[in-house]
Amino acid sequence: MERGERPWGTYTVLEENKSYKIKRIEVLPGKRLSLQKHHHRSEHWIVVSGTAKVTCGENEFMVNINESTFIPIGENHRLENPGMIPLVIIEVQSGEYLGEDDIVRFQDDFNRCEAEGSE
Repeated sequence: MERGERPWGTYTVLEENKSYKIKRIEVLPGKRLSLQKHHHRSEHWIVVSGTAKVTCGENEFMVNINESTFIPIGENHRLENPGMIPLVIIEVQSGEYLGEDDIVRFQDDFNRCEAEGSE
């Protein structure tokens, strides 16, 4: 099982094939992922522990335990944990290409943008 450590927490790939990938993502309290988009995949996020602050396009909203949200292909998005306990989501990616390199970062708390503010 593929597992990744990131400055914001961890992810574990639970299942993967050609057309979808299922991940368990844990975001540490007070941390957030980069503001990003994908060219080849959409994502469905289901909160299983904690509360998520989600940015999707121009909208910001909270997603509570046992609720979900959909991120369309090409939409700017961000996942954030505003709470005091770890946020755990199940992410279902679907699309023609599911590689970790299908990511365009626009803003990142950990300086991982190629050219912050461009594109």
